Amino acid sequence: MSDVAMPSSADATIAVSIHGPAGVLDLVVPAGATSVDVAREYAKQAEVPGIPLLQTALGQRLNASLPLGDAGVQAGDVLVATTGVHRPRKVTLLQAAKNAPESPALASMIATIAALAAVLAAWYAGRAGEETVRTVAVGILLACALVSVIPVGRHLRQRSAAAPAFAAAAAFAALYEPGIHLLPAILGAAGISAAVVAGIGRALSASSDEISTVWIVSGLAVFACCALPALLGWDARVAWTLLVFGSMMAARFAPSLAIDVPDEALLDLDRLAVTAWSARDSQRGGRRGRIVVGADAMERLVHRASRIVTGASVAILVTVLVASPLLLQSATIDLDVIGARCLVFFAGCSLLLAARSYRHAAARALLRLAGLGALTALAVHLVVGPGAPHLGSFFYVVVGLGGIALAAAVATGRGWRSVWWSRRAEVAESLCGSFAFASAVVAAGVFRRLWEITS
Repeated sequence: MSDVAMPSSADATIAVSIHGPAGVLDLVVPAGATSVDVAREYAKQAEVPGIPLLQTALGQRLNASLPLGDAGVQAGDVLVATTGVHRPRKVTLLQAAKNAPESPALASMIATIAALAAVLAAWYAGRAGEETVRTVAVGILLACALVSVIPVGRHLRQRSAAAPAFAAAAAFAALYEPGIHLLPAILGAAGISAAVVAGIGRALSASSDEISTVWIVSGLAVFACCALPALLGWDARVAWTLLVFGSMMAARFAPSLAIDVPDEALLDLDRLAVTAWSARDSQRGGRRGRIVVGADAMERLVHRASRIVTGASVAILVTVLVASPLLLQSATIDLDVIGARCLVFFAGCSLLLAARSYRHAAARALLRLAGLGALTALAVHLVVGPGAPHLGSFFYVVVGLGGIALAAAVATGRGWRSVWWSRRAEVAESLCGSFAFASAVVAAGVFRRLWEITS
């Protein structure tokens, strides 16, 4: 290949096809060769006078100072040898979008922003006094939800993940009426709408989607927690209590439900085939048993579990951020107020401690945000809520600053990974869960109801 030295590695070569005035010529060139070297070799073998210019199939001229590997030329590409410089053909916006490479991260960000915009649109349409605005908003949101689950086009996974949010927003905008007593039923309808659209997307998809599974489970759980108290005529704080307590428990059980390893992936078949007679014979030659552990299968398992845990963490974050302020706002009687405050406090602490055991960075951050969101809602309620005394507010601020200082001290030291802090964190997490369960009975009004009956 002209006077360019061949690299020592055999896989550092590129096979290209060059179309020119003398026909098509296939060359295997080093990745470090420039376009001038390849053009000189083409002119030599094709017996073409002069050295032509090399361009890509789209008409973009290759830089003569860059090697082909750095210029983006890959094995099997088609190059064009010409004596003149041609301008690259004009590409329309639609063609550029079709030819653009896949970008899952960007698509996920856009889908998240679209879901947030749908929630804001539903909130505005529900509170707007005009029925025309509400009808148009509901129609647009519902159309976006149904179109997003159609298995046509690119970024289907990201679109299907955002579609239930549009359905929930459409249900909220259609059913919202002023009055906190109707809010549990409205959120229950939004949850079942999201579950239905997620189920449609899962049925139309060729492969199983873990995010759709999380949407279905979360939507049905919200519907059960909100619709059951509404049907039985219970107070709204019962629904918010169930949602806060359920979110705290979901943070503990989500990782165990996400890891679903098939039996044939982790079983040693040779050991299972050992009988009473063959067990007496010692293996010779250090023969290894056949353990069925496929690398591709384990990689798919890890990605699947990662998506489930991340989706569950997002659902926990949204539920806690919505239910915690509503629970604190709906509790008006002194005994119920104490139970609601204790439930939100212990649930937030339990979420912060549960995030410690997560090794997935995104899920750990989302659970910490959920815990901090619950504690922030409690702090705001204590400081600026109705009947908040100044001395009590000062006491709460001092205790909060002490907790922040303790967390900062642990983080700057060896952290929760040290044995001493890890053991105490396990005990603290168990205590917070137990106290939260006891507080849920008081926050829902069950304890006060029994007290009134027996007194």
